[in-house]
Amino acid sequence: MLDEITRQAWLYGRGFLLNGKVADYIPELSKANPVYLGICIKTLSGEMIEFGDVSHRFTIQSISKVITLAMALEKLGYDEVFSHVMMEPSGDAFNSILKLDTASNRPYNPMINAGAIDVIGLLAPVCDFDELLAFSRKLCQDDEITMDFDVYHSESVTGDRNRAIGYLLKSKGVLHGDVLSAVDLYIRMCSLSVTARSLAGLGQVLAAGGVIPDTEERVLSANTVRVVQTLMFTCGMYDRSGEMAVRVGIPSKSGVGGGIMSCVTDRMGIGIYGPSLDEKGNSIGGANMLEYLSKELRLHVFDAGKGIW
Repeated sequence: MLDEITRQAWLYGRGFLLNGKVADYIPELSKANPVYLGICIKTLSGEMIEFGDVSHRFTIQSISKVITLAMALEKLGYDEVFSHVMMEPSGDAFNSILKLDTASNRPYNPMINAGAIDVIGLLAPVCDFDELLAFSRKLCQDDEITMDFDVYHSESVTGDRNRAIGYLLKSKGVLHGDVLSAVDLYIRMCSLSVTARSLAGLGQVLAAGGVIPDTEERVLSANTVRVVQTLMFTCGMYDRSGEMAVRVGIPSKSGVGGGIMSCVTDRMGIGIYGPSLDEKGNSIGGANMLEYLSKELRLHVFDAGKGIW
């Protein structure tokens, strides 16, 4: 049943692809094929179900914010991290500086660019890119993750807004250390090359409370998972997070590379690739696949009982 419903969700999502467009503000991302769409589900019992373009590599982009937040919580602790960044939905675009400049010195949450750059600034003195890459491979259960140099270069050349965010954070006394180094590390993490299967692996670890089901190795504390999942639910889908919480009700994080990573506690991780985006920057096919799955399988966090699967 799960297999057939997933196939139907994939077919349903394909019907929306021509209503979106690929990201073009980072030139390298504009080369993506807008009709690609893939979904991979990894259940906690070890079942893997997949349809479409699940092996195609693309860059993780903002989904890396989940990884860097998890690393910061593990290394620095809850109190230190959230003394620098808040946990409130911003209601603004992911790269907005409006509230940072007018409403608060601290970024509103770690899932927007300002918050993620602030978190990276905290991490930079205690871990380097190689350690973060190894951590990403472990969480995603994918040893083939590397940095896509072409996207990294393209994003670096066009990254003046992120550097401006870094300097604004620095001017407010929030970001410490070298701005350019922090932003460079942020761009490197956004340029990690993943697949829908990689994202399903990360979702599976979160769904299992921080444990890799296949090996029973604990890679994240239960507290870290709870914080990360909550912020994914409230802030993970850019400024469509509230609507997605109502319509889908599954903790998820999207990226402008076309990825969506979702986790259903105690049940499954979901990884999606679909570079055709809606006007908010979320995969348009992917968001509709998630809504289909949530309704058919009763996966909404507030659905009564365990649903039909």
